[in-house]
Amino acid sequence: MVILKNLKNIFAIKELRNRILFTLGILIVNQLGSFIPIPGIDLVKWDNYIGQSGTIGSFFKYLDTFSGSQLGKCMLFSLGIMPYITASLMMQILGMSIPALEALLKEGEYGRKVVNQYTRYLALGLAFVYSMAYTLQIEYNGIALFSNWTFRIFSVLSLVTGCMFVIWLADQITAKGIGNGSSIIIFAGIVSKLIPDVLKTRDALSAGAITAIAAAVIASVYILIMASVVFLEKGERRVPVHYARRIVGNRMTGGQTAFIPFKLNAVGVMPVIFASSFLQFPVSLANMLAVKFPAMKMVANFFAPTGVLFSVTQFVLIVFFTFFYASTVFNPNELAENLKKGGGFVPGIRPGKKTAQFFDDVLNNLWLVGSVYLGILAIIPNVLLAFIPGMPFFLAGTSLLIVVGVALEVASQIESYLMEHNYDSLLVASKSRRIAR
Repeated sequence: MVILKNLKNIFAIKELRNRILFTLGILIVNQLGSFIPIPGIDLVKWDNYIGQSGTIGSFFKYLDTFSGSQLGKCMLFSLGIMPYITASLMMQILGMSIPALEALLKEGEYGRKVVNQYTRYLALGLAFVYSMAYTLQIEYNGIALFSNWTFRIFSVLSLVTGCMFVIWLADQITAKGIGNGSSIIIFAGIVSKLIPDVLKTRDALSAGAITAIAAAVIASVYILIMASVVFLEKGERRVPVHYARRIVGNRMTGGQTAFIPFKLNAVGVMPVIFASSFLQFPVSLANMLAVKFPAMKMVANFFAPTGVLFSVTQFVLIVFFTFFYASTVFNPNELAENLKKGGGFVPGIRPGKKTAQFFDDVLNNLWLVGSVYLGILAIIPNVLLAFIPGMPFFLAGTSLLIVVGVALEVASQIESYLMEHNYDSLLVASKSRRIAR
């Protein structure tokens, strides 16, 4: 009954209802791309290729989790949103190293629009690189119906067009839907695989490919990961702040104690998405070169999703991007200065530089714990895949982190709309009472 009441409240707000329905409509359009194959592909040979147990097949299964199974189906939207995510990461890194770009980022709305346009141009270039590598993989493995420049041109143009269309869909969700469009599209792609993965596990258990104990271990690990994410995402460190009494006009303000909440995971799932995107390019290149240069096969084997080097690299990247992304969002000096201007101080800490140093220490400790927890949860399924032979599916830990993280963010957005609606209702009721008087 409580759930039905909450759903009724959600759809009772016109703006929120329209945003949710618009988002669902965009996601349906995005899923239609999974039924449009790239021209000139032998889908039977592709299914055999993607299902092989070698390094290339395993790696494609890993990337497939971020494209809603479209990469594995060799469809029009195979590249998904990843070129744009990689471009965004590169622009943030360049923004910290190039003064002109850093100044542009500080110019407010205009600067953000210009940088966003540059990001799209960079995403277009990366989409060409990814699509060329993807097309060469198809051609070198004999999956193309005809191997010539006509196929290459049509394949590259199809993949690039599909990628840019998905980026446009993500922008529409951000502007007119609910939540961050890029995260929601990745979320929808991962969720679309969950039911087929459950059915595969059931079939494998019935056929005797895996034991009941192995199936129970798989289910327990994934449930534990999701529960841990939900629990730790709500974790926060509350720093007490006391406001001194001040006389403003004829009124005395201040004299109250409040808290500044610092979340354990302050940046959500972006470090996980960045780490996955960062790994995509070099591993794709290694797998592509391994076809022509046997020496590169050793590098490709080292970076297999079930390998130790892949998991260690992924863990280190998640830790790095957590600190990197959080440092661009939080500025201890600015926070301490704003607190000082508002007449607030942390008990026992001198305002100014001492407070900034205190905030810096608190944030670094939280980011360290948060990044380690993100990294561990991300690599647990990799370890599970390595130790359970015959595992019927591969659901990366990064995928679960993204699913739970985005679900919590969307729930928070919906909750804010509901609170705003109730607040407006209270204002209307208060105004009506004043008029009645």
